[in-house]
Amino acid sequence: MTPEENERYARQIRLPQVGEKGQARLAAARVLVIGMGGLGSPVAMYLTAAGIGHLVISDYDRVESTNLQRQIVHGHADIGELKAASASRTLTQLNPTVRVDALDYEVEGQELIEQAERADVIVDCTDNFPSRFELNRVSLQTKTPLVSGAAIRWEGQVATFVPSDPTSPCYQCLYPDTGIEAATCAMEGVIAPIVGVIGTTQALETLNVLLETGQGLRGKLLVFDGIAMEWQNITLPRNVNCVACRHRTDSN
Repeated sequence: MTPEENERYARQIRLPQVGEKGQARLAAARVLVIGMGGLGSPVAMYLTAAGIGHLVISDYDRVESTNLQRQIVHGHADIGELKAASASRTLTQLNPTVRVDALDYEVEGQELIEQAERADVIVDCTDNFPSRFELNRVSLQTKTPLVSGAAIRWEGQVATFVPSDPTSPCYQCLYPDTGIEAATCAMEGVIAPIVGVIGTTQALETLNVLLETGQGLRGKLLVFDGIAMEWQNITLPRNVNCVACRHRTDSN
């Protein structure tokens, strides 16, 4: 590591779970973040600040004024711009040593599989169930860990799914009905900091996965109530009859 890097990341390097070796591991890591909205904003910003070497961010929407109440990676001057481009500029200003690949279209099909194969972690910051189920399918196919988050109104949740662990559930173990429809922030509303609480938790959990600090949220669902200011840590067992992951074996 260079003297500049040692200085920049000094507070992390002091942690026994990180050190110079761990910081070098973060610098060598590649993370795929899908969605540059309320959750993706803090996820990408904190991973960039922490020194993740390569971020691939994807979002095909444009910045709207209604986004600015909570999507902190964008500013007023970015209204009308593609979110991927706006976010990329903010992240580069935050830490120019991090490589940011901005994909301003919907990544799907074989390209999504290839991006997942090259990533060390997938972070799901989407806002609809079809996208979440698709990312779960790709995570299982490529055996790439998936850190999933959701937030609406005053509440949110985070979970981590590790396909290489035969005891780990997948997203569809949590939501077996693929026909479910998600409530949206446009319909239900959302208090601004809740996406920050959940997004920063996703970023922290991504660092836990990359640094292999422990089990983290593997096999758990962390639920936050922003009015009661309470966290619930719920055990999430693998569903052996899950149509998405039941064919996994210990050899995976």
